[in-house]
Amino acid sequence: MFARSLAIHIIYFFFLISFFLFLCVINSRKTGHYTVNVHIPVPECLHFPQDSLDELEMDDYWTEIENIKSSGEGHERGGGEGETQEEEQQKAPEEGEHEEAWLTEAGLVRLVDDSLAEEDSAVFLSTLTRTQAAAVQLRVSSYQQTLLRRRNRQHFPDVRDIFRPPEKNEEPPKLKEESDKDATTVGMSTTCWAYYFISPYFSAETETELNVEVAFSEQALSYRDNNQRLKVNSSLNSSDDKLPNFKLLRDKTGQTRVGDLSPLDMKKVHRLVLVEMTALFDTAGIDVKANKPGRVKSKESGLFGVPLITLLDQDHRRVSGTKVPLILQKLISHVEEEGLDTEGLLRIPGSATRVKSLCQELESSFYDGTFQWKQVKQHDAASLLKLFIRELPHPLLTVEYLNAFIAVNKLPTKKQQLQALNLLVLLLPEANRDTLKALVEFFQRVINHQVKNKMTLNNVSVVMAPNIFMFKGFRSKVTEQQEFSMATSTANIVRLLIRYQNLLWTIPKFILTQVRQQNMENQRKLYKDRAVRKLLKKITTDRPIDKNTQGIIRVQAPQFSKISMAIQLTEDLQAADVLTRFLSQDSSVSVKKEDLCLYEIGGNIKERCLAGETYMKDLSQLNPAAEWVIKEVQR
Repeated sequence: MFARSLAIHIIYFFFLISFFLFLCVINSRKTGHYTVNVHIPVPECLHFPQDSLDELEMDDYWTEIENIKSSGEGHERGGGEGETQEEEQQKAPEEGEHEEAWLTEAGLVRLVDDSLAEEDSAVFLSTLTRTQAAAVQLRVSSYQQTLLRRRNRQHFPDVRDIFRPPEKNEEPPKLKEESDKDATTVGMSTTCWAYYFISPYFSAETETELNVEVAFSEQALSYRDNNQRLKVNSSLNSSDDKLPNFKLLRDKTGQTRVGDLSPLDMKKVHRLVLVEMTALFDTAGIDVKANKPGRVKSKESGLFGVPLITLLDQDHRRVSGTKVPLILQKLISHVEEEGLDTEGLLRIPGSATRVKSLCQELESSFYDGTFQWKQVKQHDAASLLKLFIRELPHPLLTVEYLNAFIAVNKLPTKKQQLQALNLLVLLLPEANRDTLKALVEFFQRVINHQVKNKMTLNNVSVVMAPNIFMFKGFRSKVTEQQEFSMATSTANIVRLLIRYQNLLWTIPKFILTQVRQQNMENQRKLYKDRAVRKLLKKITTDRPIDKNTQGIIRVQAPQFSKISMAIQLTEDLQAADVLTRFLSQDSSVSVKKEDLCLYEIGGNIKERCLAGETYMKDLSQLNPAAEWVIKEVQR
């Protein structure tokens, strides 16, 4: 009896302690006080998200979950054909499968076999930063060990051979712009890494400017080393209006947005971004493994429950060049035409019966133009929009990268979270990326009317999170405990996507610098061929003298006329000024200035549409062999 009484008292004592600690946590989260504590490692499961969302706003999250359950979409736990399909999608991968898939996507899988002589891989590896190279080395070593165990092979190329130092007389490629810089060049050989000492600890969350010239993973490494040295940690809670107001450092050679580069260069961007994203998570000690997409039966035509690619293919037959599904465009425009001032827009659900009926009518009459949009009320249209997102056979953020998006919350600072989201957006397939962009732009327009519709950034994020992350068939695989832990995390990711959308669809300069270096190195290797060198020498002899060295560039516009303008480079001359001068000299051009773009073609880039604020003299010095062509932008 005594032992039983003692056990009861001990349990009661621990219950009181736990309750007291819970009240302390709740109080600190509500007051929002900033504290500096001695750094004590905390188990991953006990980490709280950096942003505290209001409890009432999180109530909207659970209300939205209940609305999804009651909508009759068959996503409840416990049965249905969709669950069987998703079982195939969530199968445990075999040993080494993650590493093999990663190396394949990065174009490096043959490194573990017999491709040391493959020039493309050698050039790619030569441009990696210290942290990027470490990410590749880790996965190559892991995959080699798996193959040794699986196949009992005797020899594989050593990682040290893959990243062997350059020969004595061989120097790593450098861009003209960086030739006068010290060892902080991003594209330096993997044996001569610079140590980028940027003390982000002292300016972490108060810093507003984003440095995109130095690899994000290198910045994160400096942050980690500084924190370990100082043994302190800042605990910051940001409310709706407390998110840092980040902006990009000014780049005189011009900002590069998604869609500005040629497909060939975008392929290089994808490989580099994958390695950089992995290196960034590695630096923070976060192991992110991609899910393997499985085969899911889906409709081959229609509007709801159709894969994005299939939907866009059928849209292209009606409107060429469509990047965002026409049904989604129409739903967004209808909501905006009816007014964004409707209180509770996106939060208050439409009538389930009406939404189901409207969905059926749209399926049968949307494309023939007979659907009566006037009958669709605001909340019904918003519910149809959310239904469209949830019904996608594969999630908008893709099966492969969904875990990575959720893991962004584990990164220690808002800056690193933003950098990771930037990389993840660039990794998305084009259809997913364009559709996501249209959605977050729409969400921002809803938020701009928050005075009347009562939908703040937090409100929209909380309501839309379950629609974006709880994709079709996924909810049957999530326990209530997992669902609870995902609530704040997914809501925080959506709010970051909305708040920083102007930064997320840009290509960081350090990635573009690495692309330029790969192009230069490929040209250098090509030039070694005698026959090619002889041909290039003849072409160079026959070409007119390059006037770039004389401070003059020649701009052509073959799409419009035979006009070729010689333009004197000045410190203040921008790409927008070149377009203005062209339009003033050729009155026959009926295209608006905003539909034109000055392209940088050749040299160390395949093709790049220049932002209007690009300073031409700086870019000409960076890529003196480029040609300058004015073309109409294909949006």
